[in-house]
Amino acid sequence: MPLYEYRCGQCEKQFETSQSVYARVEDTECPYCHAREATRLLSAFSSNVIGTRKPGFAEIKAKAMNQERMERFVKLPPLNAQRNVPSPNMFSESESSSADRSTSES
Repeated sequence: MPLYEYRCGQCEKQFETSQSVYARVEDTECPYCHAREATRLLSAFSSNVIGTRKPGFAEIKAKAMNQERMERFVKLPPLNAQRNVPSPNMFSESESSSADRSTSES
């Protein structure tokens, strides 16, 4: 069963209680003044890893694999775009100007 932290609305004291996940906040009774005006608090989560497994290893490996895939996909063209490939009959400006100079020199 999970451990929950509460603050009493009447005496303003904080307390912890082990309850079922399905327990209602309204039914929680303060152990100091026995009022049923508790408010559930957010608390930190902790766990104990037993064994040789390193916490977070799967996440680190997944991130590295994702980075590797992204590096490969950068080289691909966009999905909805066409490549700007010049037709084989067209010259660039530098080629056409050099061709004009060579014909004028002869």
